[in-house]
Amino acid sequence: MIANLVQLAAEEEQNPLVPPGPELLVGAIAFAIVFFFFWKKALPNINKVLEERRDAIEGGIEEADRMKVEAQSVLEQYKAQLAEARHEAARLRQEAQEQGATLIAEMRAEGQRQREEIIAAGHSQLVADRKAAASALRQDVGKLATDLAGKLVGESLEDHARQSRVIDRFLDDLEEKAEAAR
Repeated sequence: MIANLVQLAAEEEQNPLVPPGPELLVGAIAFAIVFFFFWKKALPNINKVLEERRDAIEGGIEEADRMKVEAQSVLEQYKAQLAEARHEAARLRQEAQEQGATLIAEMRAEGQRQREEIIAAGHSQLVADRKAAASALRQDVGKLATDLAGKLVGESLEDHARQSRVIDRFLDDLEEKAEAAR
C-alpha cells in the first residue's frame, strides 16, 4: 500500500500550492462576481453608513462644543451673579452695622438725656423737700420757742405777728451762726 501511494505521488508531479487550471478559472470568475457584488451593492451601503456615522460624530462634537460654550457662558453669568450677591450682602451688612452704631449712639444719647432729666428732677425734688422741711422745721421750732419763751416770761405770746417776728429773728440768727461756723 505504501508502494502504491509512492507510485501515485510520483505520477502526479503537480505543485500543491498551485491549483489546476480549470479550478483557477472558476475561482477567478467567482471572485469577480463577489467583487462586483460588493463593489456595486455592499460598498456604497458601507460608505453611506460610514458617512452617516462620521456626520453624526462631527455633529455630536459640534453640539458638545456649542454646549461647552453655552455652559461656560452660564458659568460666567453665575459667577457674576454670585459676585454681585456677595457685594450686595457686604453692602447690606455694612449698612446694618452703620445703622446699629447709629441706633446705639441714639439710644446712649437718649439714655443720657433721660438720666440727666431724672437727676434734675431729683435735685428739684430735693430742693423742694428741703424747703418744705425747713418751713415745717421753722414752724415747729417757732412754736416750741414761743411756748418756751411764754413759760420763761410768764405771759402768753399769742400775738401772731409778734410771734412770727420773734421766730424769724431767732432763726435768722441761728442761720448766720451756722454759716459763720462753716
